[in-house]
Amino acid sequence: MPLKKPHNGLQNGDGSHEKDSRHFGNGSQQQNTDLNDHEGEQNLPSVLEVSNDSPVVNGIGSSLANGSLNLHSTVKRKLDGEKDYVFDKRLRYSVRQNESNCRFRDIVVRKEDGFTHILLSSQTSDNNALTPEIMKEVRRALCNASADDSKLLLLSAVGSVFCSGLDYSYLIGRLSNDRRKESTRIAEAIRDFVKAFIQFKKPIVVAINGPALGLGASILPLCDIVWASEKAWFQTPYATIRLTPAGCSSYTFPQILGVALANEMLFCGRKLTAQEACSRGLVSQVFWPTTFSQEVMLRVKEMASCSAVVLEESKCLVRSFLKSGLEDVNEKECQMLKQLWSSSKGLDSLFSYLQDKIYEV
Repeated sequence: MPLKKPHNGLQNGDGSHEKDSRHFGNGSQQQNTDLNDHEGEQNLPSVLEVSNDSPVVNGIGSSLANGSLNLHSTVKRKLDGEKDYVFDKRLRYSVRQNESNCRFRDIVVRKEDGFTHILLSSQTSDNNALTPEIMKEVRRALCNASADDSKLLLLSAVGSVFCSGLDYSYLIGRLSNDRRKESTRIAEAIRDFVKAFIQFKKPIVVAINGPALGLGASILPLCDIVWASEKAWFQTPYATIRLTPAGCSSYTFPQILGVALANEMLFCGRKLTAQEACSRGLVSQVFWPTTFSQEVMLRVKEMASCSAVVLEESKCLVRSFLKSGLEDVNEKECQMLKQLWSSSKGLDSLFSYLQDKIYEV
C-alpha cells in the first residue's frame, strides 16, 4: 500500500515546498545495531528484533507499509543525523543500560547536550497510566533537572500512548483497602506531582506522540511548548468517570480553550484532535507522525543552543504572576478529590462506573 502523504498546512506552515522521497531503511538497521551493543541482548524479547525485511517503525511505535516517506527537501539533510532518535519501545532497553537511568523503573531519563529528556515508560501500568510511585519518579527527575546544567526539559513517552491519566485499577485496589488513608496519600501525590511542574524554572517542552487523557492532558498548560503528532488526541473526561478536575485544568482549560469548550471537555468528556487542540491554543504545532520525533529533536536542539539565563528569565517573566494562583487551584482540586474519595457515596459512584466499563470490555 502506498504511504499516505501529509497534507498541506500540517505543520502550521507553508505547504508549497518541493517534496522528495527517500528510503528510511537505514534507520531500522541503526536501531538494531544499538540494541546489539549491550550485554544481555539474547534476553530481549523477539519483537524487538529488527531485520532488513521488517517494516520501519515510526516515532510512536506504529509500522509503515513500505518504509518510505516524503520529506521537505529543505529539512531532509538535517534529518539524516536524527533519524535513529525515535520514541519507541526499543529505546527503553537501549537507554536503561546507562547506570544513571537504572534509578528509575517507570521513566527513562536521558542527559543530552543542553537539555534533559524524560520519557514516560511505565512497566507497572498500562498505557503510561500514572500511579503515586510513577508521579514520584517524575518529580525526582524534575528536581534533578532543575539543579543540573541543562537549559530545558523535554518530556515525551515510549510507546503509542503519551499518558492515559490516573491508573484507575490502582485506585480501586488502594481505596478499597483503606479509603481514608489512601485517599489522602493519592491526593497528596497528585498535588506534589502537579506542583513540580508549576515550580519548574526552566522551559518544559512536551512531545505528544499519541493519546493524552485525564491528568496526562491536564498538565499540558503548565508546560511551555507542546508539540503533537497528527495521531495525538486529548480528553479529560473527569465528570464522566466520576472525578473532579485535576492538574489545574479547572482554571487553565477555560483560560486557554474558552469556557464553553472547557466545560465540554471537563463535564462531557469531549475529545479534541491534534488539529483542534492546535487551533484552540492547547498545542503549538502538529507534525506528521513519521517524522514527528525528528522534527521535535531539531527544534529542541535549536532551542538548547540559546542562553540558559535568557531561557530561564524569559519563562520567569511569562509565568511568575501565574504561579501562586496555580498553586492555589492545585491545592483546592486535590482537596476536592480527597473529600470525594473519602466519602462512601463518591467512592461507590467511582467503583460502579469502573465495574460497568470492565463488564463492557
